[in-house]
Amino acid sequence: MPEPTAAAPAAPAVPKARSCPFLPPDGIDGIRAAAPVTRATFTSGHEAWLVTGYEEVRALLRDPSFSVQVPHALHTRDGVVTQKPGRGSLLWQDEPEHTSDRKLLVREFTVRRMQALRPNIQRIVDEHLDAIEARGGPVDLVKTFADPVPSMVISDLFGVPVERRAEFQDIAEAMMRVDQDAAATEAAGMRLGGLLYQLVQERRADPGDDLISALITTEDPDGVVDDMFLMNAAGTLLIAAHDTTACMIGLGAALFLDRPDQLALLREDPSLVGNAVEELLRYLTIGQFGGERVATRDVDLGGVRIAEGEQVVAHVLAADFDPAFVEEPERFDITRRPAPHLAFGFGAHQCIGQQLARIELQIVFETLFRRFPTLRLAKPVEELRFRSDMVFYGVHELPVTW
Repeated sequence: MPEPTAAAPAAPAVPKARSCPFLPPDGIDGIRAAAPVTRATFTSGHEAWLVTGYEEVRALLRDPSFSVQVPHALHTRDGVVTQKPGRGSLLWQDEPEHTSDRKLLVREFTVRRMQALRPNIQRIVDEHLDAIEARGGPVDLVKTFADPVPSMVISDLFGVPVERRAEFQDIAEAMMRVDQDAAATEAAGMRLGGLLYQLVQERRADPGDDLISALITTEDPDGVVDDMFLMNAAGTLLIAAHDTTACMIGLGAALFLDRPDQLALLREDPSLVGNAVEELLRYLTIGQFGGERVATRDVDLGGVRIAEGEQVVAHVLAADFDPAFVEEPERFDITRRPAPHLAFGFGAHQCIGQQLARIELQIVFETLFRRFPTLRLAKPVEELRFRSDMVFYGVHELPVTW
């Protein structure tokens, strides 16, 4: 009688624990050094290919052979995909719809238009810092500054009424959790859909100086800009632009306050703020789980054959710490020459709001540390709660005083 065949051992789990909250998960550098494209087991229990090398991640993200319409949500508990692709939902679209819809949206995010927003962003930042100063320390910098500033900036851009912004902020947080079941995420999406539908109808009846109104009146020869397009586009951009920037502000402030030598450099020479933001983006790449793709045909990636239908994850954080990409990647250095990091993605799906994010972060960090030269943490870094339970990494709260 033949011996029973032993089951193949499960692929090792993707590392998530961090000894230092500002560095990538322990062990990810060893995986990258051994095999920049390898099998791994994810939170959902599904196995897939894990890509950790800088050049390999770039190759993956620019290859149209990999689709964003994946069968499993690898980073959630149940693996259920709750996002449904639709016109205007850029993050979950493949060609040719993605290129067509992106062209309709990207014209509203030119460098010139984003630069024109600087005075309004500066006003929002100043008003929040005025309120913090009047209140006195200690304060939670996430609740009083990191969350509301990008919420107001993006809400102004989309014309979200002031009285609905708190609700939008709550929805954004609910949709970014990875430790809840699909039903809870779906419920948050339904709440967002209701808010956006009402907003679109109001803008159709009374257009204003905002992005939704601009899209309603844009040239649309193919007739794709209907209510669903507007809701998908607005929802995708509102959530992504708010949560990512809020995380970068909170986590970036925590890192600076933990690295007084680098903060001193910025205070002594505010012109370094552009460099500082690029180094923050590389060092803190907040998309901690990476972009998910599925191969639409057999394809070679980094010397490994990926079969049609197999799922692949681009671990962008690991890629931005690849020593083949940047020397001494674990050294945070705001005087470092800016490197082409992948914090905003790469290829066709590179973030269209990246210039707005850069401008916000530059204004935030220059103004914050100029206005509060003695700002310091009100509790040790090791006592802070970090957002390991969310799609985007950051801090849940940041107690500071001065």
